[in-house]
Amino acid sequence: QLQLVESGGGLVQVGGSLRLSCAASGHTFSSYVMGWFRQAPGKERELVAHINWSGSTKYYSDPVKGRSTISRDNAKNTVYLQMNSLKPEDTAVYYCAAGLTWSRADTAYDYWGQGTQVTVSS
Repeated sequence: QLQLVESGGGLVQVGGSLRLSCAASGHTFSSYVMGWFRQAPGKERELVAHINWSGSTKYYSDPVKGRSTISRDNAKNTVYLQMNSLKPEDTAVYYCAAGLTWSRADTAYDYWGQGTQVTVSS
């Protein structure tokens, strides 16, 4: 089992920044692909970004590309999502997830955090 706990969400104004953190415990964190997903009210959950086990490969979805940075610290068992130039459409619950496959599909991820709310106000 891998337990994931997100933090860092909150209320921010348009154009602001947030850094989300996801702390892992349990299995070997460095073995996992780590992803950040988000789900807005009435919408399907979507991948925001994911990072491979070493941090050498990253992927960003088009809506956040150029505004966000995913990173990981395997010594601290933590993955981060830095989000800048936030927009109202970034408002969602953000989840971190862990899986063993490099995939954009949420079904490929085996472990999920409880989510953290990000609200961008205009």
